[in-house]
Amino acid sequence: MPSHLDAVLPLAGAWFLRSGIQEPEGGVARYYLTDSGRNARISTEITGYTVSALVYLYRRLDDFEYLEAARRAASFLARRAWNRELAVFPFEYSANGPLPSNLAYFFDSGIIVRGLLTLWRVTPEGEWLDTAVATGRSMMRDFVNADAVHPVVSLPSRAPLPHAGNWSKNPGCYQLKAALAWYDLYEVTSDRAFLEAYERVLAKSLETHRDFLPGEQDPALVMDRLHAYCYFMEGLLPRYADPLCAAAVREGIARVSALLREIAPVFERSDVCAQLLRVRLFADRLGVEPLDRSAAHEEVERIQRYQFADSDRARHGGFWFGTRGGRLLPYVNPVSTAFCMQALEMWRLAEAGEFKPNRHELI
Repeated sequence: MPSHLDAVLPLAGAWFLRSGIQEPEGGVARYYLTDSGRNARISTEITGYTVSALVYLYRRLDDFEYLEAARRAASFLARRAWNRELAVFPFEYSANGPLPSNLAYFFDSGIIVRGLLTLWRVTPEGEWLDTAVATGRSMMRDFVNADAVHPVVSLPSRAPLPHAGNWSKNPGCYQLKAALAWYDLYEVTSDRAFLEAYERVLAKSLETHRDFLPGEQDPALVMDRLHAYCYFMEGLLPRYADPLCAAAVREGIARVSALLREIAPVFERSDVCAQLLRVRLFADRLGVEPLDRSAAHEEVERIQRYQFADSDRARHGGFWFGTRGGRLLPYVNPVSTAFCMQALEMWRLAEAGEFKPNRHELI
């Protein structure tokens, strides 16, 4: 565990650049399996998250190597992973064999859009914006009907999969973070169709979010749903000034905080700790909920336990996914690393009186 918060970003950055989690063609694996010493399959969603993370590292550390890695990831998305015939991003990517499933996810598409726009704001090349806009339109075309936003469609038919199984296969308030991509596209293009699409998901999410937690009997499954519910609170960011949205954030912080602490001895996800801390800091600076410093400090300590200096470069500086019964689970994870490094950096800046709540930087 790094002894100082100043060490967190350089260590995490070294992991993104040197661990091999980013494949040579630019795509990023879903996670690294520490027990078998191999990467999982390349994920378009995780590559989108990594674009945002690398741009964040570039902006904070002022090192062009991060920007070049972000460009490689974005180029992979725009030039290799994007299915031009169907105008959609598939769930996973394989250069040398069939995929186990041929699906596309609404949520993944939104994360990719936000990653491409994050890079475009720094290097305003038309390719990133054009791909983001095309993806935003495909999200409206392929996933939305009058009743719901379908989480998953089958390719090449683009037919919605039945809503069944865990939270990621069902509509829910967590989809608001993906819909945030539409709000971002509206800001860039002034196309009100994007704004109206975001507002429809916002309204449905506010109507249903109280039913999302706990949602399961199994504590481990509830912890997974905390991760998803935090997406809802993140997706509210453009509307934190709205009283109804502010009330949902306050309620959500309290519920997630209580359930996290209740379940953590059995199963804890590092990304939930980080997401909750990020929401706390945004809510405090935007005048929604005064910071509970004691709870925030505890979350900082929880997050720090998941990053290690390591002689194995595949693990050095990355954040581990979580613990079960206090034992580390065998995954070092790009999303965990991105969320945790950002949460700790936001805390460091807040403690120095320098945190500025820029939602475009939220990974």
